[in-house]
Amino acid sequence: MKWGIYYYIPTLIKKNYMNKQELVSAIAEKAELSKADSEKALNAMMDSIKESLVKGESTQLIGFGTFSISERAARTGRNPQTGKEIQIAAKKVIKFKAGKAMDEAVN
Repeated sequence: MKWGIYYYIPTLIKKNYMNKQELVSAIAEKAELSKADSEKALNAMMDSIKESLVKGESTQLIGFGTFSISERAARTGRNPQTGKEIQIAAKKVIKFKAGKAMDEAVN
């Protein structure tokens, strides 16, 4: 087995995301709630957004962003292994557009 740079890369890469439990902890701290109540609130928010998207509705949170559904048309693609043309079915995709305040905070 060769020990090259690829062996060390996972230890060099910094985690650049927040997982659900870290988000729950942050909500609990900022809102002065218990972690259990914060998780219930976060789950309720995610379920409500999901239900509105299933109905075909958008969810707009002023200052944060908008969750919406978009239709992706059927198209012809290629299998990268064989090069053979394949048909890719139409599907609905979820889109998120950051709000102005969120965009300005990040940039």
